[in-house]
Amino acid sequence: MQERNIIAGFTASVLSPFIEGWQQMLWFLILAIILILGDLRFGIAAAKKRGERIRPSRAVRRSINKLVDYICWLSIAAVVGINFGTVFNVPLLSVIIMAIVCIIELSSIIDNYLEYKGIKQKVNLIKLIAHIFRRPEIEDVLESTEKTEQNQEDNEQDCE
Repeated sequence: MQERNIIAGFTASVLSPFIEGWQQMLWFLILAIILILGDLRFGIAAAKKRGERIRPSRAVRRSINKLVDYICWLSIAAVVGINFGTVFNVPLLSVIIMAIVCIIELSSIIDNYLEYKGIKQKVNLIKLIAHIFRRPEIEDVLESTEKTEQNQEDNEQDCE
């Protein structure tokens, strides 16, 4: 009896931070399920448009694999959130990790939707977001590396 209490207490104390991290990230799991269902729906529609045979067992297996992948990513994000803390009660790094994963899945949904509608183009959401958040002031600070390399070669020749 004593041994069981020690094991239970040790397990609870070790797992409680992990469970707390998971509780903060639970809404990402709900979002992941919604994204997986959307990808399933438009993936099937795009496959029908291509004339492929739809096998329900494969579709369900791939959806479950995606859910397991999301659970793994959520676990990694929760551990990162535990280790690096939170800002204003928001696990910032965890949110960034899961936002990137969700953007990738959303990109897949949009690509399947465009294929279903017969549009022969792809959307790169990561480039779109990078373009939105691009800061022109930063570009003014950056210089070409060609000038720097040329200056270094000139300086090396002067030293000889």
